[in-house]
Amino acid sequence: MAEFRVLILGGTSEARQLAAALRKRSDADILLSLAGRTEKPSEQPVSVRIGGFGGVEGLSRFLREGEFDLLVDATHPFAARISANAAEAAEMTGIRSIALRRPLWSEEHGDRWTHAATIPEAIEALGAAPRRVFLATGRQEAHAAEAAPQNFYLVRSVDPVTPPLKLDHAVFILDRGPFALDAELSLLRDHRIDAVIAKNSGGDATYAKIEAARMLGIEVFMIGRAVAPAMKTVETVEDALAAIDHLVPPAMKRGV
Repeated sequence: MAEFRVLILGGTSEARQLAAALRKRSDADILLSLAGRTEKPSEQPVSVRIGGFGGVEGLSRFLREGEFDLLVDATHPFAARISANAAEAAEMTGIRSIALRRPLWSEEHGDRWTHAATIPEAIEALGAAPRRVFLATGRQEAHAAEAAPQNFYLVRSVDPVTPPLKLDHAVFILDRGPFALDAELSLLRDHRIDAVIAKNSGGDATYAKIEAARMLGIEVFMIGRAVAPAMKTVETVEDALAAIDHLVPPAMKRGV
């Protein structure tokens, strides 16, 4: 049967789920691309390439030379640069494209959110008095905490923070979601956390810390997402599959 080639820019659970669903189709040839920032990435259900493309020009060249029919941006909601590159490369090459983006978390009754645009802004907003902070943003930009060494920091990431943070009061946890609510409640209680810094990444895998903070009355400094580049956007894997069926109908498949 004729195939259509799909490049998925991944790094999220949704990207893995989408790849697994497309793998079941006999007419799809899928390549999943990972940035390589995680030392031990999760096992994937399709062929994988690891590493960058060399900007917009490199990604455009890769799409042309690989004769891809569809580009799916399913990167992390805060991977702003690759998303911008993907949108521009799709426009340059004329390739069909969609972005798979989790919906934002919404502030609910009982939440104590302070909104911030960046991690350094959130660190500054903690104030001058010492606080006990759960820095739940991964290792990227964790060094921003060094600007406020008076605080205690509980730092959770998939890989170690390198170079090590120059902080006298910090505990490091290496772990990968999804995280359960009971475990997050225990974590916040055991470390006497009074502030959480988190990115509004959406999804279910890491939402338990937000729910736990709400239940314990803990302030959350929520980092907002940058404005996403213009690209047709869907919020679920199911919607992505429906969009792909619409974008690549049988008459457009290779060799038909």
